[in-house]
Amino acid sequence: MASTFTDLGIELMATGENAGTWGTKTNANLNLVEQLTGGHLDVSIAGSAGTTTLDIDNGALTGTAQQRVIEMTGTISGNRIVTFPVLTENFYFIKNGTTGGHTVQLKAATGSGATVTYSTTDKGWKIIYLDGVATNTGLYQLNDNFSGLVVGTDVQAYDADLTAIGGLAKTDSNIIVGNGSTWVAENGATARTSLGVAIGSDVQAYDAQLADVAGLAVTNGGFIVGDGSNFVLETGATARASLALDTGNDVRFDSFGVGTDASGTTGEIRATNDVTAFYSSDVALKENIVNIPNALDSVKKLNGVLFDWKKSYIDQRGGEDGYFVRKKDVGVIAQEVEKVLPEAVAQRADGVKAVKYDRLTCLLIEAVKQLQDKVDSLSNKGN
Repeated sequence: MASTFTDLGIELMATGENAGTWGTKTNANLNLVEQLTGGHLDVSIAGSAGTTTLDIDNGALTGTAQQRVIEMTGTISGNRIVTFPVLTENFYFIKNGTTGGHTVQLKAATGSGATVTYSTTDKGWKIIYLDGVATNTGLYQLNDNFSGLVVGTDVQAYDADLTAIGGLAKTDSNIIVGNGSTWVAENGATARTSLGVAIGSDVQAYDAQLADVAGLAVTNGGFIVGDGSNFVLETGATARASLALDTGNDVRFDSFGVGTDASGTTGEIRATNDVTAFYSSDVALKENIVNIPNALDSVKKLNGVLFDWKKSYIDQRGGEDGYFVRKKDVGVIAQEVEKVLPEAVAQRADGVKAVKYDRLTCLLIEAVKQLQDKVDSLSNKGN
């Protein structure tokens, strides 16, 4: 009796058949079963546009469609078709391992049922189901996305840094920070230091007084002034009083400018217009009053001179400006005045002598009077 075979090539033996070879036949069938359930086969489909046919070899292990896992290989220079035998229902794991930018279509050997196609760039895995319908047998892809699982694109590739992050303790408020070689978990204070925002050194720590200042109204002309217990907002006369600039208080400036900038020279006042001042001169304030003696002789010992200020002095006062500071000037010599009227000369802290020019008026008054007396005396002699 002739042997019969299943759709997948397994030999079916009838009673009394294959006497003495049942063991061999059974082993062959078991090998086929093993191959059908877990076998792997590389099938070259290399070539230009064309078809590669997968087949079943009854009772043998040589059939190209008798493996569960099939990897298509080879270089293809045109679109290829791979056909599967129309048998009972079955499924395959198919890998497109070819090279070349062309499509590969999987279909049943006969009929016009469904097909599965690899695109020109799809080199992945597909799970294929063969429905085994007698007419119009179709192939169906069971995994729509399985072939697109590319490590590094579709799924995450192994990364040591991600592994380090995965091993960190998930402590409440911890922050993941790089330490230069790996990732570590840091708590709030440590993380703020790593970020350069440590409270109290990089950013301002909370301060009740600063909070009070922030709460003050931004008023035009307002000043923030401490009142002994807190900071308050003051304006106008109140602020001047707090700064000791109201009437009844002494104010001191190193230098002062009226209508112009202060010179920066300690003790100097500059004004762009007239300065009107009155000096205390009430007789009620004075004692030991005498007229200046020998006033005319004293005047004769003084010289009104034209002169140039030295460059060092001009530079000290901010440079020549043609207004307050001029190279060419007129005046007297302090040392000459000091010899005849020392009360009109003062010596500054730096040793430089200065003249109180207004004091010379008193000397000139007496000198004119003495000169007038001489004129009157000469006139009387002439008469």
